[in-house]
Amino acid sequence: MDSSHDNWQAAQHYQRYMGRWSERMAGLFLDWLDCPAGLAWLDIGCGTGALSAAILRSCNPASLLGVDLAEDLLAGARAALPDPRASFARAGAGELPVSDNSIDVAASALAYNFFPDRPAALAEARRVLKPTGQLAIYVWDYAGGGLGFIDAFWQAARHVSERAANRDERTRFSFCTQEGLRDEVMAAGFTDVQVEALEMETGFSDFNDFWQPFTLGSGPAPGFLAQLEPEGRSALEELLRNRLGTSGPLSFPARVWAIRGSAHA
Repeated sequence: MDSSHDNWQAAQHYQRYMGRWSERMAGLFLDWLDCPAGLAWLDIGCGTGALSAAILRSCNPASLLGVDLAEDLLAGARAALPDPRASFARAGAGELPVSDNSIDVAASALAYNFFPDRPAALAEARRVLKPTGQLAIYVWDYAGGGLGFIDAFWQAARHVSERAANRDERTRFSFCTQEGLRDEVMAAGFTDVQVEALEMETGFSDFNDFWQPFTLGSGPAPGFLAQLEPEGRSALEELLRNRLGTSGPLSFPARVWAIRGSAHA
């Protein structure tokens, strides 16, 4: 998967574009997991720490390690979460800085689809989990248009640039279906695998609140927008204004696939 244009670096821009929705979904996800207190957690692809913050707030972990390759996002997580139970390290999903059989919950929020080698990432998660540990992941239902505001962007972008078809997350992450995700996790050796939909609404005060995060350059759709010529950017904005309206609030459905599986049979 070519993720060279995704640009997950600027923490403050990530927060405007995706972090605020990740924070809300994290609470729903942890309610669904219903884990006991006192566990050792690993947050893989932690970004600015949306899931980590929810774990610290709601799950009373014994420890939490967040890992990510984007140093700017890690700096944001460290600044936001000065909790003695939490630590953060620069590492990729395929080479975790954790010893074997040491983690109770290996979690990942909205990152699994960006891992360059998903089978290797799952193998690493299984390696670090205790025999009683569990994998816990959630990703947007990209294949089903499950992130409505981004789906609206790409539907319009396809009318502006032929390049949009290959950059659209529906195309890039077509494996993000209930069956596709279950098959990948089971193929990695996890058992008792469950994949369920969790839903919420993403609301914007007006069109400008919807549009402005796309102009900040952090993420696949903003990265695509930044590469358009000025005329293309203006045409895309105008098309979306005409489709969505320019007065009053906007609301879009959002759906993730929540996945969990046991580390050992």
